[in-house]
Amino acid sequence: MVVDAAVPAIAIGPAPDPLLEDAVRRGGARVAPLESADALVWTTGPIGFPDPLPGNIRWVQLNSAGVEEWFAAKVIRPDSTVLWTSAAGAFAATVAEHALTLLLAGVRALPEHLEAKTWRQQEFFSKIGTLRGTTVAIVGAGGIGKALIPMLAGVGADVIAVNRSGSPVPGAIETLPTTRLGEVWARADHFVLGAPATDATHHLVGAAEFAQMKPTAWVINVARGSLVHTNALVKALRDNTIGGAGLDVTDPEPLPDGHPLWDLPNVIITPHDSNPPSVRPPAFAEHVALNVTRFVAGENLTALIDPVVGY
Repeated sequence: MVVDAAVPAIAIGPAPDPLLEDAVRRGGARVAPLESADALVWTTGPIGFPDPLPGNIRWVQLNSAGVEEWFAAKVIRPDSTVLWTSAAGAFAATVAEHALTLLLAGVRALPEHLEAKTWRQQEFFSKIGTLRGTTVAIVGAGGIGKALIPMLAGVGADVIAVNRSGSPVPGAIETLPTTRLGEVWARADHFVLGAPATDATHHLVGAAEFAQMKPTAWVINVARGSLVHTNALVKALRDNTIGGAGLDVTDPEPLPDGHPLWDLPNVIITPHDSNPPSVRPPAFAEHVALNVTRFVAGENLTALIDPVVGY
């Protein structure tokens, strides 16, 4: 078989994957061993990763949206000359759907309805809210936030988006840079957290932020547990400082049995399953195909990781 050296070569590791091999070919590249490849698609975590990489590798595609473990393991270093991309955005639709589910369940008092053993119509009337006409702040409006905005628009909610640069996010009525984050806590009715886990975002939401929120506000976290100060959240929920919280991620995680959050009536906890294994492979394959197409064409890659910033 004659190999066209002009066609970029992509290695897949640590094991062969037919779905990803097909994605590479659909993107216009060919599958090759690591030692002769131009790029590497890696399907597991940092353990076992070929560090240092061969000098021929110009790009590495990782299979997760969160990449903090790669920085913690010092595999991605600030002086890296290799392009690194995450899977940010690949799983955005399913996580956004989960975020909307948590928010609607909270606003509509669904947990109490599910526990009811008798007809409590008059009691529930005062507890049921609506998203129509409300403003939802998406803090860290990346792929998940962009997927969530049209879903929220479908139920009549407006969105204030917050991102690092303040660059306008399609569908949001306003986009603020992170330097103006402090403005949103008193303005918005509800909050969805989608920011990455970095030193700068550790305990992004704590007692001071909860104190500024409306007493009916729901805080939804589908990003990383470390974004929220857990003890401050417990107090805010107990004191009814906020309406409630929907958590797909916690700190600590897994959340231990007996933790106070398990017993609070105004919190909904799902065990970090917003992106279940059943939906990941095809979604990641499409993400790989898109980035391979861009790599072959010499275009900017999507979900590019900044080795200096940390995500």
